[in-house]
This record gives sequence, structure tokens and C-alpha cells, in this order.
Amino acid sequence: MKRTHLPLNALRVYDAAARHLSFTRAADELAVTPAAVGQQIRALEDHLGTVLFRRTSKGLELTQEGCAGLDSLREGFLKFEESVAAMQAGQASDSYTIAVPREFYAQWLAPRLAKFAETNPDIRFTFVADENADFTEANLDCAIRLVDGPGELQGVELDEARRVTVARAKQHGGAPDSWIDWGLPLQDGQVAHVTVSNAGQALSSALAGLGRAILPELLVRDAIDDGRLDPLEGPSPGTRAYWLVAPTPQWRTAKVRKLVDFLTA
Repeated sequence: MKRTHLPLNALRVYDAAARHLSFTRAADELAVTPAAVGQQIRALEDHLGTVLFRRTSKGLELTQEGCAGLDSLREGFLKFEESVAAMQAGQASDSYTIAVPREFYAQWLAPRLAKFAETNPDIRFTFVADENADFTEANLDCAIRLVDGPGELQGVELDEARRVTVARAKQHGGAPDSWIDWGLPLQDGQVAHVTVSNAGQALSSALAGLGRAILPELLVRDAIDDGRLDPLEGPSPGTRAYWLVAPTPQWRTAKVRKLVDFLTA
């Protein structure tokens, strides 16, 4: 069914003028001029083909036609407010669904979300291990991915693209002079004795003492700071960084912006 075009702004002005029976007080409520109120009322009367107000010696009065639709109009505005509140509920929600690599979650994200939750005690998190999960199918709010940019998504770099060569700290037993390969090109003469599929597995291998690995600095920074890994070389510029990304609708929500601001502060 085709919907009739409704002059919603003029109807809002009409509602205010009808409640106050004064263009001046209606203008104060709406933060416009009395002349603007009068212009909207005249435009609405022209649109409807009827007179809504008349001026008398006692002031402004509603005509019979003006009174006829007020109750339904005000009920409609209440429904609009309920609809807007329902649409905003997702933005105001303290429930997050985040796709993030397991090891990055353990090494970097989890400790920071714990601090985030200290000031947001009602927060709830759901984590998806596949950072490349489909946003719609997994109902994601955001994802953290090791990529060279956000692509078609909105996003922010959690840190510069830098990499560092690390091995298990000497105080924890050190590591053999061999390499862990997870996809980054090794230099001439470097032979991989361990080959894994991703940065997280390479980190776990390095922490276990299986060899040296070239890894994103952000992934290993805390392990270096607390003495579990020794930095052997770098940091040096890399091509991929950890990005917090989301499609534009999710990116604009208040709750995602709040999380972004906290993690990039």
C-alpha cells in the first residue's frame, strides 16, 4: 500500500502550538522563531485544505478541524518515540560480539577488556575465534584482524605495522637457533624447523622454546615486557597490523565508538 507523504515537521509544530495555544511559546519549545511557527502552520493548513487555528479576543483557539486529529497525532508521536528507542537499544546495549584471533585475545585484548569492564560492570562479551567471520552471519559488532588495511570496512589501526624477532627468554630456558615460519619470508640462510599456519601459533611455538619467530610487535609486546620473550631484532616496519574493523552501520553505533575510544586511548 502506498503511504501518503506526511509533513512531519509541520505536524510537530502544530502539536506544540495546540498544546500551548501560543505560537510564541511553541517557538520557545522548538527553539525557532514565532514567525517560523506561523509559516509551518500556514503550510500545513494549505496542505490539508483546512483552517486549524483562529485568533479571537481571548487569544489563539483551535478550530473543530484542528481538534479532530490531535489525539491520534499525539498517539502517533508516542509510537515514533517508541520506535526510535527500540532502534537505539542496540547502540546503548552493553553486549558486544567480537571476532578476534585466539592468541591476540589472550596476549593483548583480554587484559584491556578487563580494565574496560571495571568501569562498565554490566558489560557482556561474546567472542568468535574466526576473525574473518561474516559480520551478518555471526551478528558481529566488530572484529580484530591482522591485515594491511580495513578494505571496504571502517577501521582503526591498533598500533603501527611493526614486527620484531623474538625467542623464549633466556631466563625461561631460551630457544635453539632455528626459525618458526608462519608465512613471513625468511632471510637467506634462515631455515624453518617449525612451520605453522598463523601468527598465534608462531607465538605459542616461540613461547614454548621451539625457535625464533618474526611477529607483529603488538602481539608480543606484553610478553617482552613481562620477561617471557627476548627481543632479538627490531622492531622494524611491517606491512600488516592489527586493525579493529566493522561495517559502517556497526562502526557508527555508540557502543562500538566507546570501545574504539578506549582501546586506542
